[in-house]
Amino acid sequence: MKKVSVQCRNIRLAYGTTEVLKNVNLDIEPGEFFALLGPSGSGKSTLLRLIAGFNKHQHAMVFQSYALWPHLSVWDNVAFGLVERKVDKTTLQTKVAAALELVGLSAYGQRKPNQLSGGQQQRVALARTLVIEPQVLLLDEPLSNLDKTLRVQMRQELLALQRRLGITTIFVTHDQEEAMTTADRMAVLDQGVVQQVGTPAELYDEPVNAFVANFVGTMNMLDAKVLSLHAQHLVLDVMGVGEMTVPILPTASQWYVKDQAVQLSFRPHSVKVETKTAPNDESAIGIQGTVEGGEFMGELTRYRVRVGTQSLSVDQAHYAGLSKLPVGTPLNLSLAPSQIRIFAA
Repeated sequence: MKKVSVQCRNIRLAYGTTEVLKNVNLDIEPGEFFALLGPSGSGKSTLLRLIAGFNKHQHAMVFQSYALWPHLSVWDNVAFGLVERKVDKTTLQTKVAAALELVGLSAYGQRKPNQLSGGQQQRVALARTLVIEPQVLLLDEPLSNLDKTLRVQMRQELLALQRRLGITTIFVTHDQEEAMTTADRMAVLDQGVVQQVGTPAELYDEPVNAFVANFVGTMNMLDAKVLSLHAQHLVLDVMGVGEMTVPILPTASQWYVKDQAVQLSFRPHSVKVETKTAPNDESAIGIQGTVEGGEFMGELTRYRVRVGTQSLSVDQAHYAGLSKLPVGTPLNLSLAPSQIRIFAA
């Protein structure tokens, strides 16, 4: 199967005076697993449907609801697209059998959809899509109806299948974990605008704005003001904390001006927690805080820490025998300057 690319150029869409998509430009590479990520109402599903409508390549779409015919068997559901295309009987039987084998449902051909689990129904929807041998696979929140464990299993299976077949795939989701664990690259949308495009690691480590930083993972945001600018660092007045010197990353735009309101940001897991001694890393930034509360999340405990007049999320890895810190515990927090990002307020 020939791998194809998908290009979106200057896409705009409005319903009356309400703009849904605003000048969207994307290049999706041949054989790429590409995710459209964003909150409800961001325009990601609308964009996917436009791609489906305008795509000159043969494509197929899998929806959140699966859209299986309840009165037809699994076999007949998968065969439906071939029947509509008037494929001869021998070819049809060969292709349907191959598609069911591909998704591990060869033994379920005579069952009805209501006799299958959610994960099996999802596989049927996928087989029905793949049997017509599309050049582009469009997936609109296909895993959102599944429970968490099955969602993880299905996304792994979906990615493995996509890798085997090499189909250019565009996957819409509001779940950043799904996007980050499957996509080669992804685009984050908000209010119809593409905010950033890149690999999951690029978007997580180098978000271009506060929206991307908060949507792709969890980010602490501290209100601050620029006191002075230097060649390689800024001096900030961090609200409720005091002065803090932070580096200007080489990749950052030089948009800072004196007295500008900014947000100093960093990930909860990038903070080291000490309860007794001050940080011994001289290059680290030290922050004093007090535990306000905490949530045990299995592999880690996420603490809410009061720092001056602001609150931070701080992650501490959990291991057997480690007790949860009580409310009121004073903390010495240590933050490497390289982990700090600064955004316009």
